[in-house]
Amino acid sequence: MPYPPLPRQKSKGPMVAVLVVGFLVLGVATIGILAASNSAKEASDSGNAGYASYTYTPEPTTTTTTTTTTTTTESSSRRSASTSTPKAGPKASITLGDNPIHAAGLGAFNIAGCSLPGMDYSPAGQDRYLRAALPCIEAMWKPSFERANLPYQPVELVMVTSQITNTCGNMGPDRTAMYCDGTIYWTPNHYANEQGSANPNHPGKYLGQLAHEYGHHIQWLSGILRASSQAQYEKGGWDTPEGLDLNRRKELQATCFGGMTLAPLSHGAVPADVISVALTDAGNRGDYPIYPNRDHGAPERNAAWVNHGFKNNETSACNTWVASAADVS
Repeated sequence: MPYPPLPRQKSKGPMVAVLVVGFLVLGVATIGILAASNSAKEASDSGNAGYASYTYTPEPTTTTTTTTTTTTTESSSRRSASTSTPKAGPKASITLGDNPIHAAGLGAFNIAGCSLPGMDYSPAGQDRYLRAALPCIEAMWKPSFERANLPYQPVELVMVTSQITNTCGNMGPDRTAMYCDGTIYWTPNHYANEQGSANPNHPGKYLGQLAHEYGHHIQWLSGILRASSQAQYEKGGWDTPEGLDLNRRKELQATCFGGMTLAPLSHGAVPADVISVALTDAGNRGDYPIYPNRDHGAPERNAAWVNHGFKNNETSACNTWVASAADVS
């Protein structure tokens, strides 16, 4: 799924005249600006807080402390979010190759079964099918986050049947699904309209694509998405050669995680033909020559990574951040 370009780093040219004129205004506004900046930083630093997956803004380095005087028992028992002490708990690690999610022994754990309804390819039918699959996927992956001491929260699912705007940008119902800030934005009409031998209208296609999007949720929770956005920003933007290489690593890891998700389900939890079509469909997606940007990896690379994840079911095997350039081409 293509994403909007990351911003390029801006040069720091001289702005003496602007600074002189604006000095007094900035001085007056400093307290309010710093308070707002500090509030945003706390939200970004929280292990369970949402952050934009596809844009990066450097964090402010200045922090402030706000105190509140209260005069009643009721008000003193309620502290505002900006002054309360953050609760101890798991924190996301804003790292790539050395992220804790890549530790040994982590993967999608076996579950007893997964009861899925018959597929109805209408938007409502796809919604029912995917929502039935998500608890199974959550149950398989949550133990790995607990073992890695990383935060966990369930993913949200939104059906997109008209043009919408979210924190990652704009999207319409005619494009592939998008993952953004803890939510999978699914486009049912797009997938139902896909035709051809490479994209049969089969439940496996839907389960496989859901597994890929959930792979982005794993990256988001662990801190990988934020780290990759920061790295792209520092390389000059999403559409630079280095930025595209990072994007391919991100997408191919989500594909590999998707293969891992299918592994426990292949032990009888869902029909074998669903797993087979899911793997084939994932292997037929990617950057074909007609696409202007190579941001998802070639189809053969997608096929290799989804099958690699399926066969190994180890997050360390899906560490695309330390793979060779040829393996993420």
